[in-house]
Amino acid sequence: MATHRRHGRHTETPTDRRPDPRPDHPPDLRADLPPDVSLDVPPDVPAGPPSSDARPEPRPGHRPDAATGARPHTAAPADPRAAEHLDAQGTALTEPAEAPDTALTEPTEKPDTTPTKPTEAPGVTPTEPPEPHAAALAEALLAAGRGYPVIPLTRNKLPAIRSPHRGRPESPPCRGQCGRLGHGVHDASTDPLTIRRMFTTAPWATGYGIACGRPPHHLIGIDLDTKNGADGLTALRFLAEQHDFPIPPTVTVLTPSGGRHLWFTGPASPPIPNSAGRLAPGIDVRGTAGYLVGPGSVTTHGRYVHAPHTPRHPAPLPSALLDLLLAPPPSAHREPPPDVAPQHAAALIRFVRTAPDGQRNARLFWAACRAHEAGLGQELAARLTQAARDTGLSAHEAHATIASAARATPPSTPHSH
Repeated sequence: MATHRRHGRHTETPTDRRPDPRPDHPPDLRADLPPDVSLDVPPDVPAGPPSSDARPEPRPGHRPDAATGARPHTAAPADPRAAEHLDAQGTALTEPAEAPDTALTEPTEKPDTTPTKPTEAPGVTPTEPPEPHAAALAEALLAAGRGYPVIPLTRNKLPAIRSPHRGRPESPPCRGQCGRLGHGVHDASTDPLTIRRMFTTAPWATGYGIACGRPPHHLIGIDLDTKNGADGLTALRFLAEQHDFPIPPTVTVLTPSGGRHLWFTGPASPPIPNSAGRLAPGIDVRGTAGYLVGPGSVTTHGRYVHAPHTPRHPAPLPSALLDLLLAPPPSAHREPPPDVAPQHAAALIRFVRTAPDGQRNARLFWAACRAHEAGLGQELAARLTQAARDTGLSAHEAHATIASAARATPPSTPHSH
């Protein structure tokens, strides 16, 4: 539109009118109408403000809403300072923008999150933690808090701290009187600072030992092995039936080789001697100056763990079993009494005949091994077979088990009786 400046005023000429550049916009006809024609609203239409239903003319570049034809509402830009304040306060201004994003990304986030959970701690297995040294220290401190003196152990289940007297043995042997570490089970302590010091001295330690025979528990460990054809648990059951004592529920630790450690409390005196196989093949005893590998320890063969549903506290050792542990070992040069073999044979037969379901083969095999060790294998074969058949085993199963026991037992000279 051209303008002319005349006497300080702006005026326009009719020739300055140009057609609307929009091709779909109708030309303005008001200028071509005669003076007596008006385009005003007729009298029957009430004058007033435009209706709220009136749709404004769309601007170029804006598409009307498909349902209403209205342009989408565009919020005015917020004050940056207000936005900073609201963001700092964590208000809901950001929620309208985040909610749609969250809803859309939830289906894709769940599959991505699930597979990554097992890889959060690489190298973790059910049998070995990522840091065996730290895990052993934590377990040792827990045991010490319950009153069990502990020492660090290597993967070979040996004391982890070398003796300070190696190469120059003391006479009499030093048991810690020198004040230095490295005296095996005699270093065992319940003091957390001492335990941390020992584990710091031996960063290669992956387990811990629990000293037996020390107050307040005076712990006695019954180690039931299953190696080299032995069956310590069956042997203990045989002793329990033979000497009429119960095997109470007590703390039980499972070993990597398939055996188990039973924890019992004992008297303060006399001291319980350590032994291996003296009570019966497959039964070792850990008493004074001995130690048990603690649960949570990692060795070359695996990890020691608590048995499922094991009691929290050890049970007192049955008095009849205590008498067996304190009995002097039999002399190798002493001849057995004449009635030992018959009593032993009767106990073996009774042990097989009273076997519950799930223990019949194990008891028969164990009893046959003991019979062969005593030189009574051939003599008791028929009676053991009949006792096994009384429990429900077939004759074929009984013969096969007894033959297997004969192959697993070294030959022995029969006793004269």
